[in-house]
Amino acid sequence: MSAKPLLILASKSRTRLDLLAGAGLTATPVPADIDERAIEDRMGAAAPRDHAIALAEAKALAVSQMRPGTTVIGADQVLDCDGERFHKPENRQQAARNLEKLRGRTHRLTAAAALAADNQILWSASAEARLTMRDFTPQDRDTVLDLEGDAILSSVGAYRLEGPSIRLFEAIDGDYFTILGLPLLPLLAALRHHAPRIMQTGASPKKVSTS
Repeated sequence: MSAKPLLILASKSRTRLDLLAGAGLTATPVPADIDERAIEDRMGAAAPRDHAIALAEAKALAVSQMRPGTTVIGADQVLDCDGERFHKPENRQQAARNLEKLRGRTHRLTAAAALAADNQILWSASAEARLTMRDFTPQDRDTVLDLEGDAILSSVGAYRLEGPSIRLFEAIDGDYFTILGLPLLPLLAALRHHAPRIMQTGASPKKVSTS
């Protein structure tokens, strides 16, 4: 029988799973079934930080209810440009429109994370990054969209900083992990405090060949 997972990510985000794996942690992905738009509507004109934390906590709690005895990470990211909120594009055409809105402007990415266990929030925090896109041409935009393909549809900004989209940027001020969607250093500190067993266990050990 396989061991019961100690750490769960309330998301199917490959990027966040990879960030955790890079820190030596194995998380089991269990997407949270929540109505994100309803939560955002309820938050109204609250600051991006409050929106991101509310969504991260809701995801962590939703999965924690189903998985007692585990530590659950909820995470979310909010993109704000002069008061306008952006969501993941549904198709290439919408991605192109979003990039045009961000062209030549500075926007904020707020990433939040929350820890829950046994249907209780243990910790939550957020971090912010500021990114400035250059005044790119329509050809620059379309080339990047061609190179990115469907991967672009998984990003709130219709770009991936770790991919060809980096061509569209002029300046970046903020933590790289935050930009990818997870305030990793504060999260690791919280895990050391609230879930030391997980930090000691870490990732599943690799099998050592005896041949």
